[in-house]
Amino acid sequence: MKKEIEKNISNKFPSFGGINTGNRLVVLGGGESGVGTAILGKQKGYEVFVSDKGKIKDKYKKVLEHFEINWEDEQHTETLILNADVVMKSPGIPDKVALIVKLKEKGIPVISEIEFATKFTNATVIGITGSNGKTTTTMLTNHIIKSDGVSVGMAGNIGDSYAKMVAENNFDYYVLEISSFQLDGIVDFKPHIAIITNISPDHLDRYEYKYENYIASKFRIAENQTEDDYLIYDADDKDLTDWLANHPVKSKLVPFSLEKEIEQGAYSKDNNITMRLNNDTLNMKTDSLALEGKHNLKNTMAASTAAKLIGIRKATIRNSVTNFQGAEHRLEKVLKIHHVEYINDSKATNVNATYYALDSMKTPTVWIVGGVDKGNDYKSLMPFVREKVKTIICLGKDNSKIKEAFGNVVDLLVETYAMDEAIKVAYKVAERGDTVLLSPACASFDLFDNYEDRGNQFKAAVKNL
Repeated sequence: MKKEIEKNISNKFPSFGGINTGNRLVVLGGGESGVGTAILGKQKGYEVFVSDKGKIKDKYKKVLEHFEINWEDEQHTETLILNADVVMKSPGIPDKVALIVKLKEKGIPVISEIEFATKFTNATVIGITGSNGKTTTTMLTNHIIKSDGVSVGMAGNIGDSYAKMVAENNFDYYVLEISSFQLDGIVDFKPHIAIITNISPDHLDRYEYKYENYIASKFRIAENQTEDDYLIYDADDKDLTDWLANHPVKSKLVPFSLEKEIEQGAYSKDNNITMRLNNDTLNMKTDSLALEGKHNLKNTMAASTAAKLIGIRKATIRNSVTNFQGAEHRLEKVLKIHHVEYINDSKATNVNATYYALDSMKTPTVWIVGGVDKGNDYKSLMPFVREKVKTIICLGKDNSKIKEAFGNVVDLLVETYAMDEAIKVAYKVAERGDTVLLSPACASFDLFDNYEDRGNQFKAAVKNL
């Protein structure tokens, strides 16, 4: 069996999309995905060079040096890059960067980590994308499969590099969280099961401010699928269903819904989840689920459906969805202080994610919001703000749009410019029975390194009260 797998891999190597790529691999970006790709490339016989316009972290430099991989940082030396046979571009680098344009003009393939890594594994891939919920759905899918004793790895836009895992492991299954930026760099990549959790405007600055370009990017997860593959999607999401109606895919459609009964797929009705797949039915009580909120009900249906499609036992699925620990920084309960609940939802970097967070609030809420606005339209949040939010604490360098949207709606709106300051204000204004919710609806890069840093600072500040 092993020889057969190695033969299959050697047949794939080193061609991408029918283009012979020779053996010089240039990796742009020295972070998790870049270094993982470099390790796999070196293992598979490529001459590897890593180049990062910024500074490569010391921990990654040590890894590169251990594997004797050449690298540079704080510059891109074009003579060492434009002679590549294939380039792996880290997802944070936009296609419009001059160096990428030059590479493409020279006909050099520029691909993503998931495209590169998939060439070297025969594992079955479950790929998960969407504007929100993909991290939770990925973690839950992995948890269910692992709980059944199946050999599975979790990677992609979460945790370890997919390429590094392929280099170091021989899993039967991979559950991958995949961003639109990663999908932009695929050629042949094809998950056996694809999940699109939902679609809402996000990252439009990377897509010429055209929502349809962003939707098309997400649907690339299904573009290479065949009739033997599956696409799991939210049947309640009009943008998803409209796109599918006008851009049919080859894979089998498996919808999930909170609003209607589904013949082949999953739906929730009367506090019960019903899943029908291939003349088999699975029922689960919603009041036993580990994850709260309507959005998590959908995430649970998506993950459970994927697990059922690969033959995970019903009992395992039922047990796993009741004992799952949710994703960090996603509606994460931190502490209860003087009967006030503090919740960290720092991963809510867009309006749609915050919509779900506010929807799940059951008590008067002190809402911490703000950061780098990505062209946000806050109108959809207005009903929740009127009904549930007593105080808004802005946390960002520019809070003008938030003040304009909600300044006349809440009794108190305060501007802050540091997490400690925001938490001290929240502590003063919150009363017994209230919830303090960090759900920024914005990116974090004005005041923090990333959303994890923002969430960790929130948790530290709360614990220091």
